[in-house]
Amino acid sequence: MVGGSNPPEVTKLRAAPPEAPALFPYLTRIFWLLIQPLSLVVLLLIAGFGLSWLRRRWISRTLVGVALLMLSVGAFTTFGYAVITPLEDRFVRPVEPAHVDGIVVLGGGLEGEVNSVRGGWELNRSGDRLVEALRLALRHPEAKVLVAAGPPALAPQQEPEAMAAQRFFTAFGITGDRIILDEKSRNTEENAIFAKELAGPTEGQTWLLVTSAFHMPRSVGLFRKAGFAVVPWPADYLASGAEGLRFKPDQPSENIAVATIALREWTGLVGYYLTGKIDKVFPGP
Repeated sequence: MVGGSNPPEVTKLRAAPPEAPALFPYLTRIFWLLIQPLSLVVLLLIAGFGLSWLRRRWISRTLVGVALLMLSVGAFTTFGYAVITPLEDRFVRPVEPAHVDGIVVLGGGLEGEVNSVRGGWELNRSGDRLVEALRLALRHPEAKVLVAAGPPALAPQQEPEAMAAQRFFTAFGITGDRIILDEKSRNTEENAIFAKELAGPTEGQTWLLVTSAFHMPRSVGLFRKAGFAVVPWPADYLASGAEGLRFKPDQPSENIAVATIALREWTGLVGYYLTGKIDKVFPGP
């Protein structure tokens, strides 16, 4: 972290978010809060407990049984890895281009709540996005680095993640004239729209898109919809691809975390497709 000096001048997004998708980031997050696996398990258990007092015991037992089955499969098997592997395998990282005009890195790799208070650049489990973007930026000193990462839709008081990302890149020698910040976007759709506005890509330029491998299909679909031609550059793999479907009792919290990420991404793909935000339910090369 750079201390005691003013951050270098960077290009920032100053335009207001478009009106059309204004509610979408909030609705999707609220929807996911209710249907994510652990939330569903808790809701089913509450419903089952309540119905037991109304002597609807067969319904109560069914709900409790479903909740326990969901929890057991998610926590003690490789279900999550099996579901996330097709997402991570959809785009293969190509041969690194000799010349790169710009690198777009999507948010999600920094601890927003911690960094908002402590002013650092603490990385979370998706921090490989930032690390890979930094590696590329150091290898290609001619490339701009565009960080697409605003505050969480349900926590607008937090510092935009792009600000912590700026501190991260400058700490490792990426000068301010190379950094472009999108501090407004609240979801991947706005990442794509605002990134195109800020980058102003022209024909023949090479822009790499860096995000988690599981997130790449939806991201590419949205960037295509926005008319921003990017080269997918997946990072932050969670599965080896060889796990298959088997019993795995040694790390239940990690198993259910991967299952949650995978189901959220598949839900996002279906939701974005049904609302016309991407042209294919599973965008590919």
